[in-house]
Amino acid sequence: MNQPSTTIAQQPLNPRLVLLLAILLPGAGHVAIGQVQRGLCFVLFAILLMVVTYTTTTPDQSFIGRHAGGLFVWALSITDAYRLARIRQEAFRRAASGTQASGA
Repeated sequence: MNQPSTTIAQQPLNPRLVLLLAILLPGAGHVAIGQVQRGLCFVLFAILLMVVTYTTTTPDQSFIGRHAGGLFVWALSITDAYRLARIRQEAFRRAASGTQASGA
């Protein structure tokens, strides 16, 4: 016997909150939106590339120069988490407006 689905989708986090979390800690924005594995991958590669660039540069380089690889991955994770949060929010908005239109 098939019964109609009565699950109500939970509203996704505000993309600006996800952006703030991603800025504070690499991978935190992904974890907040439920993409834990993706967030952990960003953390792993950020740390890995920070170590690589730290060990391959000379001591007279600036902090930014010595950690450039990891900071680059961190910057990518910020934009990726924000983009995914915006997509989820838009999909939720469209689904909610479509449900209200078909329910009327």
